[in-house]
Amino acid sequence: MEDPAQIKKKKDFTKMRTPHTYVIIFCVVILAWLLTFLVPAGKFSTEDVTYKNEAGEVSTRTVLKQDSFRYSYKMNKSFVFDQLEELEKKPEELKKLNVPKEQLTELIQSGEKDLTQEALDKISLTDDVLYQEYGDKIYDTSKKLHKTAKFWGTEDFNGFGFMNFVFEGLVSGDKYGSAVGIAALILVVGGAFGIIMSTGAIEAGIFAFISKVKGLERLAIPLVFITFSFGGATFGMAEEVIPFSMVMVPFVIALGYDSIVAVTVTYVASQIGNAASWMNPFSVAVAQGIAGVPVLSGATFRLIMWIVITLAAAGYTLIYAERIRKNPTSSLSYKTDAKFRDRLSQTFDEHPEFKLGHKLILIEMAIVLVWIIWGVTQKGYYIPEIASQFFVMGLFAGIIAVIFKLNNMTVNDIASSFQSGASELAGTAIVVGMAKGILLVLGGSDANVPSALNTVLHGMGTVLADVPTMLGAWAMYVFQSLFNLVITSNSGQAALTMPIMAPLADLIGVSRQIAVLAYQLGAGFVDAFTPVSASLIGVLGVAGIDWAKWAKFQIKMQGFLFILGTIFIIIAVAIGFN
Repeated sequence: MEDPAQIKKKKDFTKMRTPHTYVIIFCVVILAWLLTFLVPAGKFSTEDVTYKNEAGEVSTRTVLKQDSFRYSYKMNKSFVFDQLEELEKKPEELKKLNVPKEQLTELIQSGEKDLTQEALDKISLTDDVLYQEYGDKIYDTSKKLHKTAKFWGTEDFNGFGFMNFVFEGLVSGDKYGSAVGIAALILVVGGAFGIIMSTGAIEAGIFAFISKVKGLERLAIPLVFITFSFGGATFGMAEEVIPFSMVMVPFVIALGYDSIVAVTVTYVASQIGNAASWMNPFSVAVAQGIAGVPVLSGATFRLIMWIVITLAAAGYTLIYAERIRKNPTSSLSYKTDAKFRDRLSQTFDEHPEFKLGHKLILIEMAIVLVWIIWGVTQKGYYIPEIASQFFVMGLFAGIIAVIFKLNNMTVNDIASSFQSGASELAGTAIVVGMAKGILLVLGGSDANVPSALNTVLHGMGTVLADVPTMLGAWAMYVFQSLFNLVITSNSGQAALTMPIMAPLADLIGVSRQIAVLAYQLGAGFVDAFTPVSASLIGVLGVAGIDWAKWAKFQIKMQGFLFILGTIFIIIAVAIGFN
């Protein structure tokens, strides 16, 4: 017989706690930093391309130039200076390059020793211009340079250091994206729903709904899943899911499921719709425009793909959901869901009356949600407008609660509820900044700025150029999936990868339409898994789920989705999808 002490040790080992999301991200940051010591920095030249968008209008996007990759080197000052002296004697060339002769003369007079790229940039002789004119002769190619962040520092003091990745990540971007915009959206939405939850309208509405639909609860899961998938397919729903999940998490838990199901039928469903979309203007349309494929072409194949993948994924989710409903304690989020269950249990025990004030708040919420969907799809509303709309929703809900004396709310209670709601999601807002910091440590996602990420992108494109047709198409799908682990912007990933993948498709003998298909499947599915996704982290924060626990569930679903994606890539190649 085994020693009881050994048995105890084994049991203790199986109960090891999963790392906190902050710990996981910090480990990834360190790995990313170490990678920059091994992988030299590289860059691409960029250009603006025009294409017709889904509305038939001409759009412009900055993309990298195919075959323009080069490693980062020191300038060959002697060669460049000689070319400047020659250029000074050629007025036609100066005019062509838009170089002011007087400033060029001043630069030459300052001497070769003081020549810098910054000084050349001021007279329109950028690195891209010089490379296009003279090739890699402008570089001292004896040593490839690495772009590795310092251990500590700021942009204003000794340069960016990876130990400052949290702050630099949080303040990166602008109000239209990560990290600043999404972090602010999370805080405002959290505050607005803090007010709404304090009114008791959500719990009262859920109780009234469940009381009337006994026995039909199972229909809610696939119906909600299909609805959010449609939202992802039509207008690229992502950040917009964060506020919706505020309502859906307690609703799904009240039906007997868990918060993992709630996140799956909302955010995951939206990204599955995004991946299989036939009309998403932010992914399919952009990628097709850059690849030189007619915008929104191939819609029939994609529509069939969306229906099949959405229904298959909804079935997968329903099977998991029913297993949790029969055995709630088997859920990975069972402990963290306790706060939702306790609140709902208390509400159900009290048999709350569904008052007029509650109904007015829910009607007001529905009106604002319709307003948001209309604004996003018809007026181009984005993060700033969405945040403002939810603030209005929370404020008016609070005013209704004060007028109808719901939970004896006062004006001061509105303010304190907003504060507590925002504070509950403050940790999630920080995670958004931390996730953005990973990209900064890798050197950023700008194709025109030397980084290890650009070198990885070039290396993968080079490897894929020599593989057979079917394997090549599948390998493009694998590459896009892996690339999405660090670049979660659909349009950003399209701008970075499609200028390489589109001509690569020509080389391996598949259509550029298939290159777009590989991009959208890879960029969509993995968004539901990667900890770098600000939208995912926001939804997980609302649900109270650590990313590590989410990953344990989602990795299996990712495998299922990957198989579905592979099947459609194979079908597309087999039928010559074009």
